[in-house]
Amino acid sequence: MLRPRMSIRILFSAAFLLAVLGCAAPGVAETVEVPDTASVATLAGGCFWCVESAFDGVDGVYSAVSGYTGGEKPNPTYEEVSAGRSGHLEAVQVHYDPERITYEEILSIFWRTIDPTDDGGQFADRGSQYRTGIYFHDDDQRAVAERSRTALESLGKFDKPIVTPIVPATAFYDAEEYHQDYHLKHPAHYKRYRYGSGRTPFLEKIWGKHPVAGKPSDDELRSRLTPLQYRVTQEEGTERPFANEYWDNKREGIYVDVVGGEPLFSSTDKFKSGTGWPSFTRPLVEANVEEREDYALGARRIEVRSAASDSHLGHVFADGPAPTGLRYCINSASLRFIPKEDLEAEGLADYLAQFED
Repeated sequence: MLRPRMSIRILFSAAFLLAVLGCAAPGVAETVEVPDTASVATLAGGCFWCVESAFDGVDGVYSAVSGYTGGEKPNPTYEEVSAGRSGHLEAVQVHYDPERITYEEILSIFWRTIDPTDDGGQFADRGSQYRTGIYFHDDDQRAVAERSRTALESLGKFDKPIVTPIVPATAFYDAEEYHQDYHLKHPAHYKRYRYGSGRTPFLEKIWGKHPVAGKPSDDELRSRLTPLQYRVTQEEGTERPFANEYWDNKREGIYVDVVGGEPLFSSTDKFKSGTGWPSFTRPLVEANVEEREDYALGARRIEVRSAASDSHLGHVFADGPAPTGLRYCINSASLRFIPKEDLEAEGLADYLAQFED
């Protein structure tokens, strides 16, 4: 994305021209009709090419549109925004089916495309027009966004505070057509820019080369999970008691979501319930679990699911010991155990303090 000011993107001007003038036909995104029932998420993460591309092909997403928001001038141009004259931020508006993908999952993808600790821009792009932001459209989105930000902080991935603001949505203006689907129209230049700007190296360092963002596709889940893990997490199955991996595990450490890796429970809250399944008095990070009513067996129960990847974990009952009086009865197949001595290597050193005498 060339800027009318000095920036690392200027270094790629030759590649830009080659991409525009090359012989290959530009990529074209499939046109999808957005129904009136679609929900909307508005997100600012620096270069809108990079944020838009993160939602390409995500199940449940109808469209992702690059544009401008947060300023007062109607219909700003790219030149005005990129020069910092309009008060707008580069942003992306995502239209999605809330029955297929949740707002929480949308945010999970978003977090994995940005540096949420940078309040001066993003990577090589500096200035207020490249800052991050979550623009909520109603109180429900605001609550989910705040919970999601808390959950991100709990991962301990960053060595600086998370500064991405959560603010009310304002007018959104579509960017010029040549910016839309830029990663498809000019893939060579886009990849060079994304890497050269520092975004790709940073995200790979934090999340790995293949980060889990939201809920992976069904094909990916089937390839990554064992048949039992898939049945439990995706089909609300239940493993056999006393014949599962962690029911009698006494080692110190934490239990993370087998799909998304978010911290869920700690051995410090684990107790022997006599049921044959891992049992905990409370979640390690409350924002990482969700509770829903479940009438599958004809009676009301409270199901426990992971907030980010929407995996079935188990159920919670009001027959546990002090201090909560609760019993989180969780399937081993929905968990991955990380021993205390491996927490630092896994980027979870913030959770070591609970094991100190």
